[in-house]
Amino acid sequence: MLNPRKTSQFILRGFLLIFSISIFISCSSLPLTDPLRTQPKSFAAVEMVLPEWQPYAHGIEFMHGRSAVPELEFWALKIELAAPNLRIVVKGGADDTEGGTDNVLSTKVSSFVRANGLAAGINAVPFNIASSKEGQPIINIGIVISEGKQIAPANSNYDALVFYKDGKAEIVNQSAIKSMENIVNAVGGFHHILINGEGAERTLSQEGRKPRSAAGISADGEYLYLLVIDGRRARSAGSTERETALLLLALGAWNGINLDGGGSSALALRNTDGKVRVVNTPIHGGFPGMERAVAGCLGIDANPSRGK
Repeated sequence: MLNPRKTSQFILRGFLLIFSISIFISCSSLPLTDPLRTQPKSFAAVEMVLPEWQPYAHGIEFMHGRSAVPELEFWALKIELAAPNLRIVVKGGADDTEGGTDNVLSTKVSSFVRANGLAAGINAVPFNIASSKEGQPIINIGIVISEGKQIAPANSNYDALVFYKDGKAEIVNQSAIKSMENIVNAVGGFHHILINGEGAERTLSQEGRKPRSAAGISADGEYLYLLVIDGRRARSAGSTERETALLLLALGAWNGINLDGGGSSALALRNTDGKVRVVNTPIHGGFPGMERAVAGCLGIDANPSRGK
């Protein structure tokens, strides 16, 4: 005859085991760290940053840091491009119907992440108007290719981040993009500032200090880095192009591109409560915390339950 006490203990242990497994499964697709609750890791200078990545979401790690020289605060993501079911998402705006720039409407980065069910997103392409109002006709000043469809044309003055069908990524001048045959996504920015582990020559003469958005690729092409640097606020004066390049290098990038910056700089993440928030402090029109409506954005879909 079974001992009632032992039977009760057995049932209780089974219940606890099932409950623990269910909690693990339900949380496995959620961010593991809430970036808004992290304190920045401090470093003496941008070139002395030692990345301390925290798990954030499927295939994505997160870092929040601060530099003393120059005085700035930054947020960065490290994305494993080959992670199962992880997907790069590029859009020209809130509405980027194929067929020209007339169909593109402005959107905030947070709205871009929210509307597309993404884990993260950052602004990328420069554009023609500066407003906090969404849904306005807007022109991407640079190339946008989304899922093999060209949304906006190339601008030979600038470079672009290109994602190929074989899973590799590259930074090239936009004039070099002659065909979309092997391209899944491409998003324009400004200039290639980190070239094979060295700051580009142009960065030596670019001394303007401002908020920055940037992207980088590791030497082996396996990782994408997204970076936003606050500027125009207390304790974060922004960075020059060279400092941005050095910070990308310190984070692990081998090549890097300077994206649209200033009042457009925004990195939006989906947090543990499921809500989307901008982690940095965007400053549109001189108002801290006011997010600008932008054009082309780059995002990460890290939902492991959805195929590529």
